[in-house]
Amino acid sequence: MSRSLRRGVLAATVLTLSIATLSACGAGNDAQTLQVKPDNAATSVGDIKIQNASVVTQPDPNAQGPAVVTATVFNNGSKDQTLESIKVNGTNKEAKLAPAKGSGPVVVPAGGSVVIGGKNNASAVLDSGRESVKNGDAQSVTFDFSDAGKVSLRAFVVPAKSYFKDFGPSEVPSPSGSAKPGGSPASPSGSPSGSAKPGSSPSGSATPGGNGTPQSPEGR
Repeated sequence: MSRSLRRGVLAATVLTLSIATLSACGAGNDAQTLQVKPDNAATSVGDIKIQNASVVTQPDPNAQGPAVVTATVFNNGSKDQTLESIKVNGTNKEAKLAPAKGSGPVVVPAGGSVVIGGKNNASAVLDSGRESVKNGDAQSVTFDFSDAGKVSLRAFVVPAKSYFKDFGPSEVPSPSGSAKPGGSPASPSGSPSGSAKPGSSPSGSATPGGNGTPQSPEGR
């Protein structure tokens, strides 16, 4: 075999191996990418998809105030769906739902989404949250929709700190017995006895023109 032919065969072999290696890496990366799931609670049923579900408790672990459920709900369908309830499974706790504006049900528009939790968003409040959930748990929560029905997933239970600070309960209990803002200590009642009033002269002092006033030189 001539030298030039050998070089051609070697170049073709290297090119073939390079293509095969790249193809294998591409398939492996694609396969791994498809298996990677976000580090948060997410699920979908029918046209409804729920992401970033969590239960956010009071920032103080000893506080007994309410907790909130947070999530982003997507509706990929062609008609609106109403979120009828959110329940914490294993307890008798059901969240009190409210839309972002006004009153009425929380509606997930067709082809749109609704954010639950945080300022100017819809809300889902659990009264006495400390009795229902425990920080660090993955609590089973069920969302019930008008058309999709019940959608359950495990939501992480976290305190309203760090990233979740702005998504926590708006009602945070204050320490008992703390002074009210704007309050001032009570002033002592009355004034010290025997103190002179402004403008008065001490008792027994001579008044101008009185008997105790020194005489003028003409009167001497």
